[in-house]
Order: sequence, then C-alpha cells, then structure tokens
Amino acid sequence: MTEHHHHHTKPPGKENSDRLNKDHKIRQHGAAPSMAHSGHDHHAMMIADFKRRFYVVLVMTVPIMLLSAMIQHFIGFHWEFAGSQYILLALSTIVFFYGGWPFLKGLADEVKSRSPGMMFLIGFAISIAYAYSIAIIFGLQGMDFFWELATLILIMLLGHWIEMKSVAGASKDLDLLVQLMPSDAHMVMPGMIHDVKTDTLKEGDIILVKPGEKIAADGIVLEGESYLNESLLTGESKPVKKIKSDTVIAGSINGNGAIQVTVSHSSKDSYLSKVVKLVDEAQKSKSKTQLLADKAAKWLTVIAIMAGIFTFLYWYFSGQTLAFSIERMVTVVVICCPHALGLAVPLVVAKSTALSAKHGLLIKNRTAFENSRKITTVVFDKTGTLTIGKFEVSRIVSLQKDMKENELIRLASALEQKSEHPIATGILQKAKDLAIQIPEAENFKAITGKGVEAMVEGKRILIVSPGYLQENNIKIPETFAASGSETVVFIISDSSLAGFIALSDQIRPESAEAIKTLSQNQIKSILLTGDNRHTAKTVSDSLGMSDFIAEVLPHQKLEKIRELQDKGEFVAMTGDGVNDAPALAQANVGIAVGTGSDIAAETAGIILVNSNPKDIVGLILFGKATYRKMIQNLAWATGYNIVALPLAAGILYNQGILLSPAIGAVLMTVSTIVVAVNAGLLRIK
Repeated sequence: MTEHHHHHTKPPGKENSDRLNKDHKIRQHGAAPSMAHSGHDHHAMMIADFKRRFYVVLVMTVPIMLLSAMIQHFIGFHWEFAGSQYILLALSTIVFFYGGWPFLKGLADEVKSRSPGMMFLIGFAISIAYAYSIAIIFGLQGMDFFWELATLILIMLLGHWIEMKSVAGASKDLDLLVQLMPSDAHMVMPGMIHDVKTDTLKEGDIILVKPGEKIAADGIVLEGESYLNESLLTGESKPVKKIKSDTVIAGSINGNGAIQVTVSHSSKDSYLSKVVKLVDEAQKSKSKTQLLADKAAKWLTVIAIMAGIFTFLYWYFSGQTLAFSIERMVTVVVICCPHALGLAVPLVVAKSTALSAKHGLLIKNRTAFENSRKITTVVFDKTGTLTIGKFEVSRIVSLQKDMKENELIRLASALEQKSEHPIATGILQKAKDLAIQIPEAENFKAITGKGVEAMVEGKRILIVSPGYLQENNIKIPETFAASGSETVVFIISDSSLAGFIALSDQIRPESAEAIKTLSQNQIKSILLTGDNRHTAKTVSDSLGMSDFIAEVLPHQKLEKIRELQDKGEFVAMTGDGVNDAPALAQANVGIAVGTGSDIAAETAGIILVNSNPKDIVGLILFGKATYRKMIQNLAWATGYNIVALPLAAGILYNQGILLSPAIGAVLMTVSTIVVAVNAGLLRIK
C-alpha cells in the first residue's frame, strides 16, 4: 500500500508496520502529536492518487478490451483496421506506465532495499505481461496480453485503493481523538476576553469555557461549576461534576455551567496529546503476532517468485505456448501477493489500540495487551481500586467527659489540615460538614508510620494508629471494636487518651460485578493490601474474591507476585503506577490505574484512565477478542493462498478449470477486503 515511499534501505519486515500509513520520514523523527496529521494528510493524498489512476485506467480499458482479438472472439464480432494494434499498444502503454507506476516504483524501491515484497510481485507480473505483448506486436507469434494487462492493473489499483481506505478507517479513531481539541479558546485578560488559538496557551493562562464547549486545555477550575462529559477520554459515561480547584481534561465537553480554568500546561503536554502519542506508538510497536505475520509475508513473497518461475518452466517444457506459460506465471505471482497476510495483524492492531484508547484503556505495550488473554489471576493492589478510596467519618467516640465529639474533630482537623492523606481528607470533610473553625497547629511532627503530633492551643495533641497504643502500652478502651471496613485513629491530648475517630471506605458499586465476571471466566482475584487483615477480609468476602493478602509493605508486593508466578499463575497486577512500579514490572501484565493526567505510569504495559475495576475485566475480554481476530485473519490469509495458488498454477487445467490473471487479481483483492472487514468488526464488549 504505502510502499511507495520506501526510499531508504529498511531492515526486512519493516514494510508492514510502515503500511500503517505513517510516512516514515515522520516516523524517524518521532511524530509529535501536532505532526500526526501530516502522516494522515500524506495518506489521504495517496488514496486520492490511487483513485485518480483507477478511473483513468478504467476509461482506457474499454477501448483496449474492444480492440483485443481475444475479446472480439468472445463477443463474436471482428473489428480491425490499419494500425489498430498500434492504438492498442499506445493505450496499453499509457495504462502500463500511468496505472502501473506505483507498482513499478515500489518494485524499484524494494530491489534497492533488497527486500522484495508485494510491489515487487505486482511490478514483476505487469512488466512481463507488457514486454511479452510488445514482442507480439513486433512479430512474435501468439496472442497479445494487453486486455489482461489493463484489467490486472485496474483491479490492483482498486484493491490498493480499498485497502488504504480500510487502513485509514482503522486509524480514524485516533484522528477523532486529535479532533477533540478545540482550535480556539477564550482567554480571560484583565477587563476583556480574547479569542486565541489553543496551541498558544501556556501554563497559568486563564480561559473561559462556555456551556456546551470543549475544554481547550488541561487545567484547574478557578471559578464556576459545571458537569463535564469526559466519556471520549476516559470511557466514563456519566457526566462528572467539577467545582473550584477540580482538575479538568482538555477535550472534555462542558455541560450547562460556564467555568473559568487556569491552564496547567501547554497543549503539547496535555493529556490528550499524550494519549494520541501513546496510541500512535502502540500502533507502531511490534508484537509477537505481528512479527510472525511479517515473517509469513516475507516467505510468501519468496514462494510466489519460486512458484511463478516453476509454473512457467513446467508448462513451457510440457509443450504449451509461451503465451500460456507466461499467463500462468503472472496469475500465480499475482494471487500469491501477500496482501491479506500483510494486513491481517496491522489492521487489528490499529483498530484495537484506537478503540481501547476511546474506552479509557491505554495500551503502551502491545505484548502486554496480547498477553492479557492468558491472565489467570488478577491482583488488585490495595483496596483503592475496589473501593472508592474516599474515607468518610463513620463514628466519633469520646473517652473523656469534658471532650465533646465536635471538639475531637476540631483538634484532629488542626493536625490534619496540612496532610494529603485520605484519612486526613475524611476528617477535614467532617469538620467542614459540621462548620467547625479549625485552629492553628504548631511544631508539627510526623511519627514514622504511626501518626502525627503537634501543639494546638497549648496542648500536645497526637493522632495515632492502634499500633502506637500497643507499643506504648496504652490500654485500648472497651468501646473500641473496629468493624471490618473501618480504619480507626486515636486522639491523645496531653498524654491522655481523649477518644477515637473511625473512618470507612465504601466499596465501588462496580466492583462486585467485575469480580463476578472474572470468576465466570475462571480468573482468580486476589486483594493485596497494606491494610489490616480485618479490613482486607471484609472487602474480600463482601466481593466474593478468591483470596486476600493483607498488611503487606510496599517492597513485599513484588515477592508476593513472584510467589503466585512460581505456582504457575499468569498474573496481572493493578496498581497506581507510582509506588507499585517494581511489582507492576514483575507481574506478567502490569496495569496502572491512573487518574486522567498520570499517563506517565512508566512501568505498566497498560494504563486504565478510570479506576474502574470493570475496565480490567473489559481489558482481558477485549484482549481475547483481539487475539481471535488476528488468528482468524491469519487463517483466512494463509488458507486462501493454499487454495488459490495451485488453481492459478493450473493444477486443474485438464478438468477445464483455469484462473485468468484478472480473476487472480480479483481473488487477491477479495481476500484483502475480507481481512479488512473482519478487523473492522472488532468491538469492546
């Protein structure tokens, strides 16, 4: 297809990845997302070029057919005049050079780079047919080949044109992502609003987003509130409420409120361009299946040339005419073109990568994605993936008469106001709900792994875990009975235990469903968490998980994964990509669960934009579906060649079955289209 710009010598096996319509000049310099378009523009030009050549050849083929003795013989009328064969020659020459040009140029490039492939085969076939026909006109005995030559080129052009359109379709989803970015933004200047081009925005600019518009840049809501539809970016179908200081992603669609957004970085660093770049790289990265197909296509090219020559020699020496022998050779070579095989995998790759990006699955590593079908165990790191990860205060218990519940929250929130910890957030939220004024804290210190201490209004206040009480032999009060999913912190005021606050994390509504689907697919689910046994057990039991491993320190996670692998499990691990890097790298498939902007999850092969556990199930099932499609395509492409090649070589000649070169070309085109259509039917369930 786009073999026409292989100017440089390439390592063998490179063609098919280049056939995924990126001009390789861009490829070599690493396409920046803004440049992604030029690859597509180039591709569009190629499609238009084939289309134009096709129609020109179509117009010329009509008179060529009428002037051909063979066709005249079929129709049963005779029409010859002085010089008619020279007109035939002239028309055919135009068809050969104009229509056949992409193939001849491709042939030259492939010979130069010493990697004969598709273009070599087609160029070879049409050149022989043309040379032979000229010889006939200038006195060699026999039937000329002109009408076959014209129809052959015509069908080849059509096949390429259709094929390129289907490849363009497979990468179209990526283009849709590129187009999500609005081209203009309303920049808020002192006293006025100024429309600027999106790509001129930089960090710190303030933009206004009106209702119904697309967000032009990643940023933070400065004022106003609205519901945003982020479904095209994250796959999350419900609109998400955004208020002051929430982050927004470029490309999402604003609902009914006007908001002002402080831009957090320029457009080339936006979430969307990272996604586009990632998808682009994933589409180009080779996987084992792809390499297999490349190898097969290479072999098929060699077989085609050998089979062609062998067929020619066989018929010629068994007493057939030169014309018959050449026709057989041309048909064999054309039929053998490994088009369908060359496209079998790349089309599925392009489609699956783009599709998954639209559903919030970013594939960084093709092999990880293709391996997802083998997963036998999914390890969910920490409860945060299965639970919402937001702690809410569920109980406040005072252990001193003069200490009211509100006072406990007031003192606790003084210590927690600097902290980002989920527990701190929960306590502060409660203080906010109760409209409590938060006092200042001084001499703030963290007690490693156990809590925090500070001076508040002259009192030394500590917020500590149950573990701290045990270590310091402070008696844990009777009223303390943590229910399963609760996390408890104790408040110590001037060395006496003042009370405790219990917080709990809710289980996500989608979790149970996800675990159920996994077990229906015979995949075990294991919770691996730093939380206490009690919490882990509660979550694990209520969801019906296969097992849980609790109280694991971050550096032990890797060992636990290895233990599972030693038992012969194929392990997928989900983690947040930052502190779980070693374990994610150890797992057979590492899945980073990141919020929208953390695409940088380096070690994971796959990134889930949402923390939704259902996406993990979706990923595994989609991996299986993708693999099925590849295998179907490979089976079809090779099977077709096994059947069609002997027919083209004339194995059933004595039974009266013979394929003409044009029919051979039609069959080749059909097989390519079958593969393209099959790839296009890939869906995410």
